[in-house]
Amino acid sequence: MADVRIASPQGKWILLTTVLGSSMALLDSTVVNVALPRIGRDLDADLAALQWTVNAYMLTLAGLILLGGSLGDRYGRRKIFVVGVVWFAVASLLCGLAPNTGVLVAARALQGVGGALLVPGSLALIQASFHPDDRGRAVGLWSGFGGIGAAVGPFLGGWLVDGPGWRWVFLLNVPLALVCAPIAVRHVPESGDGRTRHGRFDVLGAALGALALALVTYALIEARAGSLAVVVSAVVGVGAGVAFVYVERRRGGDAMMPLDIFASRQFTAVNLVTLCVYVALGGFFFLSALQLQVVAGYSALGAGTALLPTTVLMLLLSARSGELAERIGPRVPLTVGPLLCAVGMLLMLRVGAGASYVADVLPAVLVLGLGLVTLVAPLTASVLASVGTERAGLASGVNNAAARVAGLVAVAALPLVTGMGAEAYRSGEVFDDAFRRAMWVCAGVLVVGAGVAFATVRKPGPECLHPECRTHGCVTSPPLEGAGPVEGERL
Repeated sequence: MADVRIASPQGKWILLTTVLGSSMALLDSTVVNVALPRIGRDLDADLAALQWTVNAYMLTLAGLILLGGSLGDRYGRRKIFVVGVVWFAVASLLCGLAPNTGVLVAARALQGVGGALLVPGSLALIQASFHPDDRGRAVGLWSGFGGIGAAVGPFLGGWLVDGPGWRWVFLLNVPLALVCAPIAVRHVPESGDGRTRHGRFDVLGAALGALALALVTYALIEARAGSLAVVVSAVVGVGAGVAFVYVERRRGGDAMMPLDIFASRQFTAVNLVTLCVYVALGGFFFLSALQLQVVAGYSALGAGTALLPTTVLMLLLSARSGELAERIGPRVPLTVGPLLCAVGMLLMLRVGAGASYVADVLPAVLVLGLGLVTLVAPLTASVLASVGTERAGLASGVNNAAARVAGLVAVAALPLVTGMGAEAYRSGEVFDDAFRRAMWVCAGVLVVGAGVAFATVRKPGPECLHPECRTHGCVTSPPLEGAGPVEGERL
């Protein structure tokens, strides 16, 4: 029952375990990029293997994250969360012990499965456990500690790579899991939605979605070979994507991703902006970690800390940005934010061999950070406000999946689009040329996102109770009989 108070001992234990669980997935996504050059050198990996090291994790996470949330609702959120934590730790151990890139990539895919189980459960446990009066503060504390983890991640990753070695980037998750799982079992109450037990389980939709992502990703990464397998993978992947849409449409309310949620024009528009923003960010963070080490000559620790001002700015200013967006509406922040990010990425063109951090890198990351501060909080708030409160969880999950799919596609496609060869990251001069082309591409995608926001995003008006209304972020499904209008919640 949702009656735990945040000041109680149980409330503190719940916060601790959810922060630890989400931090495992968050740390892993922020520190691995810093380790890529060392992984490539130690395992004699080409650029495609490094792409798969990043994308194998994002592939299974993006493909299964909605399913992971549904499993928690059906079988118990604590149970699925604990399974995810243990699964993630075992997969991390396999990553740390991997003798070659094949084992590492397979273990990374298993990590993504664990992440898909624990990431949705982390916030869901807070929502289900805490008393409504304490829920907002609990979510704020969870977000704040998560932000600290994001800030520490690159620094910690760089220190581990330069010190004990890149394998400890993965092995670090094991002791975290050994603390997290027992606390969850002992102190976190079980919760679930009994209504989901009576619905059909969308295994087919999840399988088709994951298959489409996997085959298209394979085709993009391996396209340099130009083989028949690449062509077949691309065709079958697109076919699986079409089949996924068909199946989700047929399953209606039992679908993993009910397509009627896109009947809200605001929701669709904000997710298009999300795709543009996270395509650019996914490509930037993947390539900039390599650029700083391969071209500029930074150590792993130096590269890991170089982008730290971006996270610090988000920690300090995101709340104020969200408040401003509530007053003036999301259109301006979602237009200006991507443009600022685009300027920050173009400033990265100054980062070459022997680049000065203060003169070349810092201006770029500061402008990028201001852009992220401007857009991230309004983006999340707009997604949740564009649908009825009863669908806020689904809306958040779809938007989260969209962001991860965008990053997945960026890491797979950018090296192909910019002409990076399999050994490009071993040559500073070759990689520098491709990186510069990539920054122009990322900036262009952000400008497109800004244009979409300016043309389509509007400040939500008073919610209409009419079930057919599809404007201004109105409720997209009939309201409960006798219910008044509901406002979207912002997490």
